Order: sequence, then C-alpha cells, then structure tokens
Amino acid sequence: MAARRPGDSGQLRIIGGEWRGRKLRFPAAKGLRPTPDRVRETLFNWLAAVIAGRHCLDAFAGSGALGLEALSRGASWVDFIEENPRCIDQLRGHLQTLQCERARCERQDLLRWLGNRSPGQAYDLVFLDPPYDANLHEAAAIALEQGGWLSADAWLYVESRAQNPAPALPACWQPHREKTMGDVRAAVYRRG
Repeated sequence: MAARRPGDSGQLRIIGGEWRGRKLRFPAAKGLRPTPDRVRETLFNWLAAVIAGRHCLDAFAGSGALGLEALSRGASWVDFIEENPRCIDQLRGHLQTLQCERARCERQDLLRWLGNRSPGQAYDLVFLDPPYDANLHEAAAIALEQGGWLSADAWLYVESRAQNPAPALPACWQPHREKTMGDVRAAVYRRG
C-alpha cells in the first residue's frame, strides 16, 4: 500500500458475501495496513465451509477488513477490538451504514480487554493480525488460550510479516493452511 499523508484515509473493498463490492473508507493511522484483497480472498476461500454462524473476534481490528468480510459472508457475530479511537468510530459508522447489528466495537488494548473480562460465549473464529512490529502475536495467543476465550474447535487466522520468524503459538493450535503472499504470511490454525 502506498504511503499516505497524516489525515488521509484509505479504502477497502468487501470482496464476497452480502456486501460484496462495497467500498468503505478507513482512517490513516500509524501501523494500519488492512489485509490485502488477495490475502483476504485466499483466507476466506480456506474458511468458506466454516464461516457461517461463527462467533468471531477481530483482534487488533484496525480497518475491520477481516471482521467485516466475515459478517458479509454469514458470521453470526463479530467483536471488533481496537485501541485507535478513529478506527473504532469509523467501524461503528460502517456497521450503521450496513445496517448490521451483529457486531460490537470496543476501543481498548486487546490484552487489557482480555484480562479485564470473563469470557461470555467462546469464539469460534479469531482473526489475530496485530501491527507486525509490535511483537504481540504470542502474548495475544496465550491470553486467548489461557483465558478460556476459544471454543474447543476454534479456527484461528494469524497474519504476520513473511520475513519474520513465525510466531510461537500454543501447541494445541494445529496448522491447517499457510501461504506467503508478498510481505504477508497468512496462516490458519485449528484448535484441537
């Protein structure tokens, strides 16, 4: 993605499902890099048989590209957790525009949010895509696992920079599919 000046915004396109082709703006923010269309298309092809009816978490939501795509394709619920207030405000606006009441937006640091709440319904699908240089993959995975946030057979998407070593994840997260596309390592795990 080309560099943007502060205050500029970007645009993402929902690539499948009910809102296919909808273009949504997102605010410019340091470290914000929505999952590219090509990566999202691959990911949701991998998840096509399991997305409908899933209770999802879009951790480090940013633009909300992954959670919005999941809702468009039939997920029953998505919690968007993001600490940037502009991103959360924009996400709330998108959900209102799309007339979607199957989601909640929380402005909070993910690790703090996980540590200060008790899990309600466990998540069936988690999108774990923190800023690449923040080194939060492992801490978030441990918090999700130890806090009881995941269903017994949860699916987990972990996105990281291709050039970095793959994050160390809990042993019960079994690799399902992985692909490197440009600067992105896209990996799906199944808890088991």
